[in-house]
Amino acid sequence: MKVNLSRRRFLYLAAGAGAIASPIPLSRKLLGQQIPRDAVPTSLPEPVIRYDRRAAVSLVKGQDRRKNIYQSLVAIDEQIAPLLKTKKYVVIKPNNVSTNNQLATTHADVLQGILDYLEPRFKGPVVVAESSAGNTMNGYENFRYNRVAKERQGQRVSLVDLNAEAKYQVIPVLSADLRVEPVRLAARLLDPDAFIFCAAVMKTHNVCVATLSIKNMCLGAPLHSAPGERRFWSDKRKYHGGIRQTHYNIMLTAQKLAPFWGAVVIDGYEGMEGSGPASGTPVPSRVAIASTDFVAADRVAVEAMGINPLWMATQQYCWQVGLGQYDISKIDVRGETIVSVRKKYRLHEDIDRQLQWLGPLTDVPPKLG
Repeated sequence: MKVNLSRRRFLYLAAGAGAIASPIPLSRKLLGQQIPRDAVPTSLPEPVIRYDRRAAVSLVKGQDRRKNIYQSLVAIDEQIAPLLKTKKYVVIKPNNVSTNNQLATTHADVLQGILDYLEPRFKGPVVVAESSAGNTMNGYENFRYNRVAKERQGQRVSLVDLNAEAKYQVIPVLSADLRVEPVRLAARLLDPDAFIFCAAVMKTHNVCVATLSIKNMCLGAPLHSAPGERRFWSDKRKYHGGIRQTHYNIMLTAQKLAPFWGAVVIDGYEGMEGSGPASGTPVPSRVAIASTDFVAADRVAVEAMGINPLWMATQQYCWQVGLGQYDISKIDVRGETIVSVRKKYRLHEDIDRQLQWLGPLTDVPPKLG
């Protein structure tokens, strides 16, 4: 794996299974800053709220994307089915960060795989709901979601633009200046009557190292102005306030959303490396990951991408506050082994700046009192 970094490199990429048993070492230099020895991570941080529950994550590899998705869900059916029976309808939340680049977005065959799983198990309507950074309905058309809805009329599949629906709940997040400001989260993703599927994509990222299920849910929930609205505004932009605020704000959002999450599928049939989340290059991983524990699913995906799991701030924050299992020793992987499917993904060229969250905080006034 080759990573494009500055001359002062600090990434030492381990081979084979090192990301599981022995975290990939991190040097003590970070863009010229010295990181205190105790700031270089060698193990998970201490939890604030202990989470000892074991998690089941299915890991499927195959040459058919749609079948991979279906089989990954069947493998954890006993965890999904009881809750699914209590819900009135299903929401599928895709990742449509782009409205024209298929590699960056949830493929229509992922929707088909989820619908294949649902067809004999759930008789209520299904809503595909997204708040794309662009025009959500254009994305649906470009990626052929309209055809899926037409083919699946018997399952009453509909397509919703959450920005146009414009129903929301407000939560506080931290601004770039560490002040409290409000963001509007799509109300449909907070509906207790809905079983929510996250349909994520396995990709590298320009802020969060990799973007998987938690990032998809938490940055897809904030709204922006509806199509045709005279003044453009976007609450998504409020999440890009700094390398620490972004992760903390995602965690705050996850705390609000997680009680309503049902199950996640992460499509790694053709992942993205390099300039993710929208402009990277393909990686033929040919895998699918599914779980009812979003934190655990992300941990398995990170391992499958050959990324040091200790670099992932968002997932560790969510684990620390009890939103899921990030300890690999407490995750039961069903199907393929992680080692057998691992492909090392080339990370974003800004990886050195992304990892500054591990180092000292030097850009605020001194502590008082």
